[in-house]
Amino acid sequence: MSAPVEPAAVEPAAGTGPHGSIQLIESACTSCMICARECPSWCITIDSHTEPIADLPAGTRERTQNVLDHFAIDWSLCMYCGICVDECPFDALEWVSEHTVAAASLVDLTHGRAELAPRSGSGPAPRPGLDAGRA
Repeated sequence: MSAPVEPAAVEPAAGTGPHGSIQLIESACTSCMICARECPSWCITIDSHTEPIADLPAGTRERTQNVLDHFAIDWSLCMYCGICVDECPFDALEWVSEHTVAAASLVDLTHGRAELAPRSGSGPAPRPGLDAGRA
């Protein structure tokens, strides 16, 4: 009779471990709006405009590119399902381990570009008005 075999410890692949919230890699975002369209809870809002691309070769037609004006996630609506992260073809959204900070009102649970931007330090981004005076 053989001893029971213990399952091998498997390390999760990068980006597949526990997650807390989503951050925006603004330089990768093309304002394609796929994340907002695919979100089942419609918690993502995006506004953008188009601008002509400068310095095109002579004789080419005018081309435009989307420029991101506003990007926000309403954490009071988000189901943390990750569909937006999975569907973004440009990897502009990614999971981070920090959890969303509790807020005093629903309005404060809508995080814009500043709060969703990658942070060099650990922990969630400070919330204006809520974290003032905290050491």
